[in-house]
Amino acid sequence: MLETNVDQITREIGKSGIRASAVGLGTWAIGGWMWGGTDESRSIRAVQASIDAGITLIDTAPMYGSGVAEEIVGKALKGRRDKVVLATKCGLVWHTRKGNHFFDTGDTPVHRYLGRDAIIYEVEQSLKRLGTDVIDHYITHWQDPTTPIDETMEALESLRAAGKIRSIGASNTAPEDIRAYVAAGQLDAVQEEYSMVKRDIEQSHLPLCRDHGVSVLSYSSLALGLLSGKMGPDRVFEGDDLRRNNPRFSQVNREKVARLMAQIDPVAETHGATRAQIVIAWTLHQPGITFSLCGARDERQAAENAAAGRIRLSQDELACISGAVDTHLTNLDG
Repeated sequence: MLETNVDQITREIGKSGIRASAVGLGTWAIGGWMWGGTDESRSIRAVQASIDAGITLIDTAPMYGSGVAEEIVGKALKGRRDKVVLATKCGLVWHTRKGNHFFDTGDTPVHRYLGRDAIIYEVEQSLKRLGTDVIDHYITHWQDPTTPIDETMEALESLRAAGKIRSIGASNTAPEDIRAYVAAGQLDAVQEEYSMVKRDIEQSHLPLCRDHGVSVLSYSSLALGLLSGKMGPDRVFEGDDLRRNNPRFSQVNREKVARLMAQIDPVAETHGATRAQIVIAWTLHQPGITFSLCGARDERQAAENAAAGRIRLSQDELACISGAVDTHLTNLDG
């Protein structure tokens, strides 16, 4: 059994002074959009189970189900708000057609827009859905090429000064975006995709963030379930499951991942842990990665993810896992 007397790893969000659990709960799947729908009561239990298991960082966004995820998180946090660092986002909008058209949900166009007017509107909508008077970490979800980052950052800094938000983040950035943000104000963190199968930010983002004291929240640490240890080569994806036509989830790739998992098994056995927990722990041990956001749709997944924040891998174990990653996943297609 995984040791339970080991403390959950906690880390600071940039220079904000805010500390949170290194494993965070991501709530994209809870919103149901692109994940085959949602079960509100089960999702509420998943959020509460995460908190009970030591997770203090909860990450959500208006776009996750067009407000559904935020509403569910808000319900789950009643009576527990003081126990969590709550993060949500702005910049993907459907109340206006300003900015850059990004995609459509049904008949509704969604734009990337980070103008001051939209940010002020969005923060109030999120506060209402979340049932809170302050957002601990407020993140620009996708970057808007039509609005200068100076304008975006001025709006965010004004919200921080007004006590509506406590720290500032940016997601899905290019290195030049990070440079612009830090030149315009205090950027506390970036949120980027990072996993064993997607490591490009090790060269493009991590050195830059380290130089400027910016934390890094990694999302898709389990690569949408590909690295969960439960995604066999014979799995079939149906309906609106976003993995159905994703080349990364080809049968060939899942066979490569299966060979990786076989090499992870001895480490997992040593720690009394699951494969997914070892993958999350490996992610948190990578230089420059501050937090790992992991989705959970039920209480069991929530507890499993949280326990990964108590695993301490040795240098030999890290070398073993990294060697297996290099062997099996370097040329992963997609």
